[in-house]
Amino acid sequence: MNLKDKSVLVVGLATTGIPLVEVLRDLGANVTVTDTKSLTDLSEPICALKLEPSKNYFGIQLKTIEDAGDPDFIVLSPGVPLSIPLIVDARKKGVEVLGEIELAYRLTKGKIIGITGTNGKTTTTALTGEIFKRHSTKTHVVGNIGVPMISKALGSTDDDYFIVELSSFQLESIKEFKAVAGTILNITPDHLNRHKTMERYIDCKLKIFNRQGTEDFGIINLDDPISLKATGNLKHKKIFFSRKQMVDHGVMVDKGRIVIKNEGQTHSVIEKNELQILGEHNVENALAATALAWAMGVNIENIREGLRNFKGVAHRIEVLGELNGITFINDSKGTNPDASIKAIEAVDAPIILIAGGMDKNSDYDQWTSLFQGRVRKVLLFGETAEIIEKSCHKNDFYETEIHSNLDDAVKKGYSLGEEGDVVMLSPASASWDMYTSYEVRGDHFRSLFESLKEEA
Repeated sequence: MNLKDKSVLVVGLATTGIPLVEVLRDLGANVTVTDTKSLTDLSEPICALKLEPSKNYFGIQLKTIEDAGDPDFIVLSPGVPLSIPLIVDARKKGVEVLGEIELAYRLTKGKIIGITGTNGKTTTTALTGEIFKRHSTKTHVVGNIGVPMISKALGSTDDDYFIVELSSFQLESIKEFKAVAGTILNITPDHLNRHKTMERYIDCKLKIFNRQGTEDFGIINLDDPISLKATGNLKHKKIFFSRKQMVDHGVMVDKGRIVIKNEGQTHSVIEKNELQILGEHNVENALAATALAWAMGVNIENIREGLRNFKGVAHRIEVLGELNGITFINDSKGTNPDASIKAIEAVDAPIILIAGGMDKNSDYDQWTSLFQGRVRKVLLFGETAEIIEKSCHKNDFYETEIHSNLDDAVKKGYSLGEEGDVVMLSPASASWDMYTSYEVRGDHFRSLFESLKEEA
């Protein structure tokens, strides 16, 4: 892809913006940046990239392609919706609009292993990367996991493996992107404030398979009815994984072991209880990672060692430690009710639950219906606090309190805790009402735990 002397507009800086601008400059493009955030909010990336405010567009929302100086291309950061006026106008006038993932794909050599789904993406991506790193030193774990794919694109070769976590936002704008092996882990309602309907959300997820040919692999969760039905007519090679059922060709749990079944032969991989990640949902993630690796020819010993040694990811049912017999668990990555259901189900002890955040038009009733007998108290904060409280009361759970911030909720949670209890942050909501990311929210929770330890 020849971008030399082309005029390129980057829309949205965020985490992806810095490497995106750097790569475009390396390719000889003339780069302009726009972001609705102010100069003050963007001071760090502006300084890092040496952007001249007078030649870029900050603190405003451009409406037309003419407002942006008539660029040859537009490249979007993942959080930018395709529905904003600038993008609608650009497409109408024939200006190509690429997402960061699409641009990275066009600049990348190597094999793409794509992972999407409503929940479990980050854990499965990190775990798959752990396995592949035993198979090849040229393994890059990128995408929605926090390392922009564009940052590893230049200089890659046919021998490289890209393990790519893909959100619905990133998949929404792909065109030529193709994964030689891809999976949809599961599909439950999420991001409906952006996608508006479940049908559109499902369509975004299914794009991971759109460009696959008959020699590529689709890894399908036999236990997830929506993704199973949605992938029924696809023409790629299918490998099924299941925690609950026996499969003729794929990966499953058999008598407490993760096994691979192929052409009538059963290959034992690992005992389920050897996994270091909590919860049955993480067994599913391990099955998916095993299937992806097996599809790409990774030997069973490398798969086994990767599974056995993986300790999980930060902010996802992450045990921070104990204080006076009370365990603190950081599940800030639980940004929707289904993820927070998995977190509650993974914990056997009584839970003092801290929840709430930005509203994504989620339905909380199934989640709150699980609280009786599992949750001692729910401490709420953020935009969704009152919505979640109403859902609790609807399910006859009245042990709720609303707090103005996470600090107060954590202090109250610790004061209520008894030996053997768990104080768990699992918000079931996005972070963007009070934090720039779920990572920042989780780091704040961790710092509050450390402060309590120091005081004790």
